[in-house]
Amino acid sequence: MAHGPATNWGTDNASEFKTKMGIKLFLIYCFIYSGFVAINTFLPKLMELKIVFGLNLACVYGFGLIILAIIMGLTYNAACSKAETSMNKPEKGDRQ
Repeated sequence: MAHGPATNWGTDNASEFKTKMGIKLFLIYCFIYSGFVAINTFLPKLMELKIVFGLNLACVYGFGLIILAIIMGLTYNAACSKAETSMNKPEKGDRQ
């Protein structure tokens, strides 16, 4: 026999905010990543250019993309957690 859900999740009032923010961050990242792809496609010699500490543009840009993804993920998590806390007030009878 199957049982019902372990907890009652109810409605997520912050869902629209989280969706919009996720799409915006995704589009920003896509734009920056497409720059990386474009340089590699049309100007591959440019990736050999030494930028900082003897590292070439390929390494700096690649690590930059990784760091940017981590920062965006942490930003998304913090903003969405804050939005959930403020928008999803417990209703009468709900257990926390």
